Amino acid sequence: MGRGVPVKWHAHKRAEGQTGGPALELSEKQAIMRIVYYGGSVEFFTAVFVAFLALTAVGIWRREIMWGAVRVLEGFANSVGRFFAWAGLLMVLQQIVIVFLQRIFRVSEISFGPLGYSFTKDLSWWSEELKLYNAMIVAMCATYTFVQGGHVRVDLIYSAVSHRTKRIIDMVGSLIFMMPVAVLTWMYAWYFLWRHLITPKPSASDTLDKLMLKARAVRWNVETIGFSPNGFNGYFLFKVLLLAYCGLIFLQAIAFFYRSFLELIEGEESAGKYLDRDTLGEGEEAYEGTH
Repeated sequence: MGRGVPVKWHAHKRAEGQTGGPALELSEKQAIMRIVYYGGSVEFFTAVFVAFLALTAVGIWRREIMWGAVRVLEGFANSVGRFFAWAGLLMVLQQIVIVFLQRIFRVSEISFGPLGYSFTKDLSWWSEELKLYNAMIVAMCATYTFVQGGHVRVDLIYSAVSHRTKRIIDMVGSLIFMMPVAVLTWMYAWYFLWRHLITPKPSASDTLDKLMLKARAVRWNVETIGFSPNGFNGYFLFKVLLLAYCGLIFLQAIAFFYRSFLELIEGEESAGKYLDRDTLGEGEEAYEGTH
């Protein structure tokens, strides 16, 4: 057989590293590091900010464009929220199944096999995985709840002021609170995610040149450690949801600023224009009055 084959095989196994998967080419490693850098960079923030200013300028020139942006952004928030709201039902059904299998049938594992692929995990894994559904609802439905007016508000001053003052308060709140908080949380969450996906761990202070040097040694090191031996081990998904939450909040801040601006200049008759809110149907007012 010759001695070359075993040598090549061992060299290939060393190249794979501890990840167990195929080795990354240097170009792929550099591409990953560029994504890490630009995702939390000043350049990325500047590009988004310039795009926001350009869209705002065009919207001031043509109001229908700004109203279109409001409808698209609010529609996106509503669509995402309505879809992920079903995670609440899945969470309840899965909890019922877990209780029945564990307390009545004394089953220790649940096997799920769609399309011929078997996925078997311990009951403790499925129990801890319920937290992921809850995180989906919190992260992905926050802006949907905002559009629907479902967040708790304490209106000590806001409810007593005029329509014009309310819109000014909303505009200032969007620019001073919603956008900066979304950006700061994104910056934290971005590197928090990547530090649990690759090694060597990137830092927010790393320059692009430094990350290119690290690229030679980079490899996947996805976080798979749970809180219990057989517990849920996909906690990096929570960090992905945190990023998605920041992105949705930033987009909703833009939509809220635009809506407040348009309702300010068009007057009180434009309040709630194009607003797509869910309804409970006939008798909704009586139902809401009981809460």
